[in-house]
Amino acid sequence: MDSLAVCPTRSGTTSSAPPQDAAVKRISSGDANARFRSVVLPHLDDAYALARWLTGSRAASEDVVQDACLRALRGIGNFSNGNARAWVLTIVRHTTYSWLHKNRPAAVVLVDDFEAVNCTQSSELDVESPETALIALDEATLLEAAIATLPAPLRETLVLREVQELSYREIAEVTGVPIGTVMSRLARARGRIISIMRTAGVRPN
Repeated sequence: MDSLAVCPTRSGTTSSAPPQDAAVKRISSGDANARFRSVVLPHLDDAYALARWLTGSRAASEDVVQDACLRALRGIGNFSNGNARAWVLTIVRHTTYSWLHKNRPAAVVLVDDFEAVNCTQSSELDVESPETALIALDEATLLEAAIATLPAPLRETLVLREVQELSYREIAEVTGVPIGTVMSRLARARGRIISIMRTAGVRPN
């Protein structure tokens, strides 16, 4: 029997503690393992991004995606060669909301991402003036903070469309709502972001 397929973490490692779930053990055969890798692994970046935006934490997104991978492995036999990306993100979304239900963070604040932006901008100070870099940092930080203030239904719709570039139909499939609802949520999310940015004196592109 092949080793159990797990999703690599953002640090490049894999989970060292195999699950004890009997269903997972039964399907960890070579065929199921290979199918899991071909269906799920190509969409890991999107999975981590969605989990991060919804939880507001890189550490939490690691836990969420690992759990989602196990759920995907258990259900890989039910995947019928449809839209793999939408299928994976649907599982990640459900897993994320299960995590949020248990942990209920008071607010989504992407602190680690603000620090990442800071490091990126600091490394570019030799090719930009400090004033230019500071403006860029402020706008990037403000945009992430604005997105983080959105209610979860609006935030996930905006991220799926603007960050991950899913079609309206794919977003409807992932979130389980009609396309009309997707379009309405997207318009409301964009409107709120524009309002926040303008209030802060930033003209959105």
